[in-house]
Amino acid sequence: MTSRKPISGNVLPVAKKALSYARVSSKEQEKEGFSIPAQQKLLQAYAVQNGIAVEREFVDVETAKQSGRLNFEEMVRFLKRHDSIRIVLVEKTDRLYRNLKDWVTLDELDIEIHLVKEGVVLSRDSKSSEKFVHGIKVLMAKNYIDNLSEETRKGQQEKAEQGIWPTRAPLGYLNTTGPDGKKIIVPDPKKAGAITHLFGWYATGTLSVKELAKQAQRAGLCHERAGKALPQSSIHAVLRNRIYMGEFEWRGRLYKGRHQPLVPRELWERVQGILDGRNAKKPKSGKPEFAFVGLITCGHCGCAMTAEIKKGRYVYYHCSGWKGKCPEPYVREEVLSERFSALLTQLDFGEPVVDWLSSALLESHADERREHDAAITRLQTEYDRLQHRIHGIYVDKLDGKIDSAFFERMSAEWRSEQDRCLREIGWHQSADQSYLQEGVQLLAIAQSAGKLFARQTAPEKRRLLNFVISNSVWKEGQLNATLRQPFDLILETAVAVAAQGGSKGRNFAENTVWLPGPDSNQRPTG
Repeated sequence: MTSRKPISGNVLPVAKKALSYARVSSKEQEKEGFSIPAQQKLLQAYAVQNGIAVEREFVDVETAKQSGRLNFEEMVRFLKRHDSIRIVLVEKTDRLYRNLKDWVTLDELDIEIHLVKEGVVLSRDSKSSEKFVHGIKVLMAKNYIDNLSEETRKGQQEKAEQGIWPTRAPLGYLNTTGPDGKKIIVPDPKKAGAITHLFGWYATGTLSVKELAKQAQRAGLCHERAGKALPQSSIHAVLRNRIYMGEFEWRGRLYKGRHQPLVPRELWERVQGILDGRNAKKPKSGKPEFAFVGLITCGHCGCAMTAEIKKGRYVYYHCSGWKGKCPEPYVREEVLSERFSALLTQLDFGEPVVDWLSSALLESHADERREHDAAITRLQTEYDRLQHRIHGIYVDKLDGKIDSAFFERMSAEWRSEQDRCLREIGWHQSADQSYLQEGVQLLAIAQSAGKLFARQTAPEKRRLLNFVISNSVWKEGQLNATLRQPFDLILETAVAVAAQGGSKGRNFAENTVWLPGPDSNQRPTG
């Protein structure tokens, strides 16, 4: 009996397992280059090229009514359950994160994130500089997402300026589509009359708001879904709402509405006079604004630190004592200000690092900018094509080939399409500019935080600290504060440089803790 020897041969390496994630908003889905299939095709090609096996694909399509990311949350749960999968493939930063919470969530999972279009792989072993640039881009991505929601607000603003109520109809009105195809409000035949009577009843001056609420219930005014009586606060809001006399307020401005009013102006103003007379109160003196209230907790008991003025001008902070008497003594505001200023001064990392980071941001933004430029070119071409059509149909009208009605209908349709092109061109231009502007502002804040803080007013100090610091604890004369990402990476490197006997500026930029890895082609300049 002969024994068989094992057949030798090349053993194929086991492919690394990964998940892929693609995200798009419903508004972006309409634009070239943003679609889910385009992202998935890119990620699949990258996986094949790098010997990665994609175990599962996760996709989120956000709409105006539903902004949550159910599949992102499912992907996080999947990663927690499967320790063998530690890689996530995504097109670029703004596809993966919508806010800082997303960043922290993934960072705690100890995974590799492959940002395919940016050519970056991030992990726990990445250099501080790479993490910092990524942190900047996460904040830029958040700003980018905010720009998408801003588009909805712009559309509402345009409607308001045209005298059209831009959102859900208030009580007594219904949303409908007007003759020109635009969404408008019209009186609700079931409730408009009751609203009119509401103003008339209150104008007599004999009913309180509480009594008026009972009268409204008897007249059929109630919650649309629950069918319950309207609370006094809702009745009061109706009486104060200008929309019922033909005007409305939107984003702090007053507009003349095109809708049908339910009460005459004189009646509405009479009601306001009665409300003002009943609610008249002595003016309150303005409360002083303290810089650090709400930002610091007591290190002894965990209660919030509050502030008060002594002798008319000295501001002292102390434990609120919500859990009982606390041993932490009072501390002057100037002392706290000095400690915060000292902490922020450590973020000064010198011009060489600023130059390198700016170059890194510009380089990472190149693909994003090309996409916007391509979209702008495509939209401008479409706009010109429509303009050519309008000109041609006008000539046909002059020559008698078509009648005026056909010309008006078609030219109005094409001009509407031109308006859409111009809006999208503006969106791409603003998104492109704001995406980088956020990163540049972050660098400016980080580099000069200490100097900025020293000369700012109390509200400005609060705003800066909220931006850079996540929480602060005061105990026995010591301030302990946690810097937000990515500012904590700057402080981490500054401490490492000091430990090695270095100084700020150039030594900071050349420190091994800060520099990118040997495979990176991004190096500090100067």
